[in-house]
Amino acid sequence: MRRWQRWAVLATLVLCVGMAIVATLAWRHLDASGPLASDRTIVVAPGTTAQLAVALTDAELVSYPLEFRLAAWVTRADAALRSGEFAFPAHASLRQILTILRTARRVQHRITIPEGLTAAQIARLLDRSDLLDGDLPLPAEGAVLPQTYAFERGTHRSALLDRMIAAMDKQRDDIWANRAPNLPLASPNDLITLASLVERETARPEERPHVAAVFLNRLRAGMRLQSDPTIVYVASFGIGSLDHPITRAELDNQNAYNTYRIAGLPAGPIASPGLASLQAVAHPIASDDIYFVADGGGGHSFARTLDDHNHNVARLRAVAVKK
Repeated sequence: MRRWQRWAVLATLVLCVGMAIVATLAWRHLDASGPLASDRTIVVAPGTTAQLAVALTDAELVSYPLEFRLAAWVTRADAALRSGEFAFPAHASLRQILTILRTARRVQHRITIPEGLTAAQIARLLDRSDLLDGDLPLPAEGAVLPQTYAFERGTHRSALLDRMIAAMDKQRDDIWANRAPNLPLASPNDLITLASLVERETARPEERPHVAAVFLNRLRAGMRLQSDPTIVYVASFGIGSLDHPITRAELDNQNAYNTYRIAGLPAGPIASPGLASLQAVAHPIASDDIYFVADGGGGHSFARTLDDHNHNVARLRAVAVKK
């Protein structure tokens, strides 16, 4: 064997022994407590292991970049390291840190879409979240299911919106398939449209099936729905609220949503109805009522005849005068 070959073999042996020693030390140090003083959520940016080691050291999650790199190397067969937002416990060991980066679920944030918001209001709510990314197309009115959604930091707004739309599509189709018989509605979209009126007419859950029954009775009788929220929807340019009482000019405005001027349902939904309003339309109470008016206490008074309705209106005006 030539001299240089002997030196090459010796160098290889030294290197192998050195690597074995380093690996042994790294394995022993894997479960030692780390420097993180308290539970913490950290956003881990994409990058090389070396870049990640520096970032975690800056975040005081590990003591030295080299120890993290060694730990990642000796456990490299487990899985790839991932970027994202992760929750780390206080004094997390290198093994815990690596396990979290490889297998833990990323931190889940939540956003709630309240019942009765318009498409413009929902878009504004999503736009204001600094946890989401990307531009957002304006959703179709009534297309989003109001509920709480979980998402990861950096989720694209359009991707989250797609989930919200898919949730509404599923609930709409399920509820439509199991609706009460003989409803005067032609399609699942009619269900959403009428449910949006119910949603905007009352905030009391117990009233929704009754309000739905009134509207359905009116549709059967060929009566106009005469729903104030449809006037507000157009007058507010889709925002859903006004800073003034409805005016005569707004009531007289001829448009496809003005249920004081047109027969049947408006041209489409005026908001996103919640599950309770969708179920109320699909399963209204048994009632012959065709009128309702606010009772001055946050609820409504219902009536079957015009005389009874006029009595309820007079009582509401008396309550308003006393206030």
